[in-house]
Amino acid sequence: MEHMKPEEIVELFKEKFNDSITNSRIEIKTAGLKKNSYSLIWLEIKPKDFKEAVKLLCTIQFPHFAIISDNDTGEEVKLTYHFSLYYGERFKEISLNLTTNLAKNSLKIPTITDLIPGAQTSEREMKEMMGITFEDLPDLPNVFLPIDFPKDVYPFRKDEKGIYPLSKNGKHIGGNISVKEEEVKKVE
Repeated sequence: MEHMKPEEIVELFKEKFNDSITNSRIEIKTAGLKKNSYSLIWLEIKPKDFKEAVKLLCTIQFPHFAIISDNDTGEEVKLTYHFSLYYGERFKEISLNLTTNLAKNSLKIPTITDLIPGAQTSEREMKEMMGITFEDLPDLPNVFLPIDFPKDVYPFRKDEKGIYPLSKNGKHIGGNISVKEEEVKKVE
């Protein structure tokens, strides 16, 4: 199988999605005693083309999906899907990080579980912890939060929907989770 170079992959995405790619970069890093190099690709794409970008990624090679990371930036939530191409091929693996930004007033994105079933656990985590709606993701019970966890409270959020919302000056104002005072007994 012919392996695409990181520059070719970035160019392919830019050709296909044109103005929808808002940022891209390639990092070359080294690791180990022999300083073997590896590549990381960072692509930021508008939400409307996100799923199509994952489909394109699958045409290069079926990617290894690792996880979704998130960042509540205040005005929006940034989701980064971490993939690997040529997974397990020594010194040929390429990490591809596909990022999209969702406005806080529209935290919706299509699920990719029909393309990559292994993404379900991460999407469910983002649903529970950030309040993201993944369109066409089955509505299953919580995996990470207890069944009696307060509705519309999202532990990873930094706004009024988080566990400990911040005031404008950055101090915790709390109140979304009731605090139970329990006696702590010393065990001897």
